[in-house]
Amino acid sequence: MFRGKPRQSDKLETAIRRALGEPAWLQGLRIKEDGAVTLIIEADPANMDEAETRRVEAEARAMNVKGVTSAQAMLTAERQPGQPSPAHSEAPPRPGSQRVRKGARLSDEAISQGQPGQPATGKVPGISRILVVASAKGGVGKSTVAVNLAAAFAKLGLRTGLLDADIYGPSAPTMLGTGDAQPASNEAGKLIPVKAHGIHSLSIGYLSDPDSPMIWRGPIVMSAITQMLNDAAWGTPEDPLDLLIIDTPPGTGDAQLTIAQRVPVTAAVLVTTPQEVALADVRRGAAMFAKTAVPVLGVIETMSWFEDPAGNRHYLMGEGGGQKTADALGLPLLGQLPILNEIREGGDIGQPAAIGDGVSAGLFHEIARAVALNLDSLQTKAPPKIIFED
Repeated sequence: MFRGKPRQSDKLETAIRRALGEPAWLQGLRIKEDGAVTLIIEADPANMDEAETRRVEAEARAMNVKGVTSAQAMLTAERQPGQPSPAHSEAPPRPGSQRVRKGARLSDEAISQGQPGQPATGKVPGISRILVVASAKGGVGKSTVAVNLAAAFAKLGLRTGLLDADIYGPSAPTMLGTGDAQPASNEAGKLIPVKAHGIHSLSIGYLSDPDSPMIWRGPIVMSAITQMLNDAAWGTPEDPLDLLIIDTPPGTGDAQLTIAQRVPVTAAVLVTTPQEVALADVRRGAAMFAKTAVPVLGVIETMSWFEDPAGNRHYLMGEGGGQKTADALGLPLLGQLPILNEIREGGDIGQPAAIGDGVSAGLFHEIARAVALNLDSLQTKAPPKIIFED
């Protein structure tokens, strides 16, 4: 039998199914003439968290298919006779919201903002400047630097915020002593940051159970960061934050690219230890910021040395690596932080060392002043548009 040419919608349906991996859970697919797509996804009512993750990922994958103008996924599920409804044990989420943990939710607006293909956001209302603290390498003390820099700026009288964007390993609640806090929301439905030591902070650690792993993938990670940034009462146009510090996770993946693409970052600082295995990653991090037009103010070296009771310095991680890397990148070395017990103790008990009067407090304040001087010479950049090519 003669067959005509495939319709455009048939080609688009085939492309979408391939993009999703021809999954068994895809129960239906509708395509309008304008390219609007509706996905019907089978969900397990006993595991709605997994179903929501699948829904967001399916929408994001569909949006990446050429010809799709919008994508919306609908969940459908059947319960066996006698099986209790999930609503019997937990109140259902409000329409237009997604449950995270501890009753927190990601709005559909934030989810859509976190998907590929969405436009970048403009300047965040209520925030004057945004500083990213990055390392591209785990275990170098990046979160310790971020928290203590925030504490130092707050002690200097600046209205300071801290966004803990490390979705998989949030440590700010522990370091600030706010681990049991749960952010409230204002009349406009925006999250109110938790305040401690003069710092306004938000972290996924406030919204999740401390012993539960975050098994989210890229789209939801990006959505969580987007919501904590844009759907929070950081400040007002009349009384803005002077500075928001963003503690990024290690690496150059989804979270970092989301911040670089969708956030009007003023500048970044790079944190490293002296040894080569960390410095190589710092160079990669610097290259990522260069490609996304984020100015890098300089390098901060941690664990620079250990000083014994006799005053002798021991360079356990190597010597001079931070300075050499800063020189190679054409950046200043903003400061060196030796291995000091008071820094570790401060993080463990929720009392950042920078709020005290010890040696480490002086070091963090010197770094904060160097960062402030460099920030004053910069203007907040417009968020760049990143295009990924095959």
